Amino acid sequence: MMTDIHPTTVSTVWHAMQTVCKEMRHVMDRTAQNFLITQLHDQSAGIWSAKGETIAVPEGLPVQFLGSQFPVRDLMKKFKGNINPGDVFLTNDPYHGGHNCHLPDWGFFRPIFYEGELLFFTLARAHQQDTGGSFPGGYFPNGHDIHAEGIIIPPMKVIEAGVERTDVLELIWNNVRFPEGVRIDNYAMIASTKICEDRVVELLDNYGRDTVLACVDQMIDRTERAVREQIRQIPDGVYEGAAATDDDGTELDVPVWVRAKVTIEGDHMTIDFSGSDAQRKGFVNCVYAATYAIAVGAAILIFDPDLTPYHNEGTLRCMDIIAPTGRVVNCEYPATVGASPVNVGYQIRESVLEALSRARPERAIAALGKHRGDYVFAVDPRTGERYVRTSFDYDGSGGAVWGHDGYQGLLGAQLGAVTRGEIEEMEIRIPWRMLKLRMVPDFSGVGRWRGGPGVHWEAVNEGSDGKMATGSSDGDEVLGFGAVGGGEMPPCRTYLRRDGELIRVKPHRMVDIKTGDVLVKHSAGGGGVGNPAERDPEAVLNDLRNGLVSAEAALDVYRVAIDAETLVIDEAETRKLRGGE
Repeated sequence: MMTDIHPTTVSTVWHAMQTVCKEMRHVMDRTAQNFLITQLHDQSAGIWSAKGETIAVPEGLPVQFLGSQFPVRDLMKKFKGNINPGDVFLTNDPYHGGHNCHLPDWGFFRPIFYEGELLFFTLARAHQQDTGGSFPGGYFPNGHDIHAEGIIIPPMKVIEAGVERTDVLELIWNNVRFPEGVRIDNYAMIASTKICEDRVVELLDNYGRDTVLACVDQMIDRTERAVREQIRQIPDGVYEGAAATDDDGTELDVPVWVRAKVTIEGDHMTIDFSGSDAQRKGFVNCVYAATYAIAVGAAILIFDPDLTPYHNEGTLRCMDIIAPTGRVVNCEYPATVGASPVNVGYQIRESVLEALSRARPERAIAALGKHRGDYVFAVDPRTGERYVRTSFDYDGSGGAVWGHDGYQGLLGAQLGAVTRGEIEEMEIRIPWRMLKLRMVPDFSGVGRWRGGPGVHWEAVNEGSDGKMATGSSDGDEVLGFGAVGGGEMPPCRTYLRRDGELIRVKPHRMVDIKTGDVLVKHSAGGGGVGNPAERDPEAVLNDLRNGLVSAEAALDVYRVAIDAETLVIDEAETRKLRGGE
C-alpha cells in the first residue's frame, strides 16, 4: 500500500466519494415520483469495494445499506466471471443473496470498472410505491409466507453490458400495482448509479488507480483506529438492554422481545441477540443483514459525533453481531418480514442503545418516539384511480440524549433519515385533508433532559371507502425506555372518528375505512434522560411558555414553582421542592 500520500489528497478523495453518494440521493429526490422517495427520502446510496468492503455510507437508512457488504460479496460469488462494464443488478430478496430488509426496498447495484478492472460497486436502494403481494406496500399482517408480501427478485441483471433487459423489467413491473410509477422510480435509481460511476471514474482519472485505492485503505485504517479508541473508553463488561414490539400482527397482544447483550473487551464490541424471541408467524421478523445493519447503526451513536462522516469498513472490523438462526432477529425462509425494519428493527436499535446507555451514561440516549404508520388503499374520486397513502408525518419526536432535549420533530424512523412530508404536497397527491398537526404538552418522557414533544395529528378521508393496514405502528403497549433516571415515553393511540364515535385501532391490524372517516394519531415523543427534578428551572419555564409542559407537570414532576399569572419562577419554593434549604 502506498504510504507517501499527502493528507490533502486523502481528504479530497475521501470526501469526494462521500459527496458522490449525497449526489446520488439528490438525483433520486429530483427524478423519482414516489412520495416515499422524493418527499420522505426513504432511500440510501453508497460505495463498496469489489471485495465487499464498506467504503462510503454517508447518508441513508442504516437498515437499507449498512449491511450491504453481504449482497456485494454474494454478487461476486453468484456472477463470478460474468460481471462486466455496463451491468446493473436488481434485487429485493431478503433471503437468497439479496440480504434486503423487506420486499419494498429495491436495490440496484452497478459495478464500477476502471481500465478493465473491477474496483467498486455502488448501490441505490429505495422504498417502492408498491411491490405486489396481498396488500400494497407488503404490510399485510397475516400473510401465509413471504410470497404473500410481494414479488421476490433474486440478484439478477436488468442491464447487461449497457443493454436494458426490457423483458425482465416488464415482467417485474407487471407484478406491481403501479407499474408506471415504479418504472419511473427504477430509472431514477439506475441513473443515480450511473452518476456515481461517472464521478468515481473521473476521480480515478484525476488521481490514478493506485492513489485512490491507497487513500481508501488509509481512511479505513484511520477509522478503525478511531473507533477502537472509542470502544476502549467504555468500561469492560457486559451490558444488557431489551425492547419489544406490541405483537406480531398474527398472535395479537403478545409482545415480541429483542434482547441485546453488549460485551466490551478492550477495543472490541460484541452485540449478542441470542436471548431474543423465536421468529414469529407474523410479519415483524428480521433477516440477519438487517439486524447487523441496525445494530451497527445504533452502536455508532454512542461514539464521538465528530466521527459521523468517517464510518466505513474500519468501523465494522471493531464489532461482531451475533444473531442465531431461527430468532426474530435472524429468521428463516419463508418467514414474513414486511414490518421488520420498524417493528423488530426499532427494538434492535433501542435494546442496543439501552445497553450502551448503561455502559456510558455520560452519552446516554433514550428511546426515540415510536412509529405510527399505516397504509391506506382506496380510490381517489378526483381521478378515479387507485392510490396508496403512506407517510411518517404523524410520528412523535426524538428521545433525549445526555446534555440535550430530544430533537423536536425528529422521526424515529431510521434516525431521522426519513423526514416529514409537506402537507400541501400530500393533499395534492391523495384525497386526504389535514385537519390538525400540533405538539402536545406532557407527551414525552420526562427527565433532566426531556424527550422531544409528542404529536396530535388528524386528517379526513375525502376519497372512497377502502382498507387501512396499521402496519408497522407501535407503542400502544410496550413503551420506549428512559435513561439514567429519565422517564419512559407515554403510550400512543390511533383512532378512527366515525359518525361521532371514536374507534380505537391498534397496531398491526387491517381495518375498513369509509369516506368521511377522520384518522386521529396520538404519537408520543421519546424517552427522557436524567432525574427530572434536576432539570434547569429556566428550561421548565420555557417549556411551560411554549406549551410543551403543563403547570401541573412543572410543579409535580420537575419540582419547579412558577407563578401562574406572572410566569416567574419562585426560586425559594423551588429550592424547597427540590430538597434544598
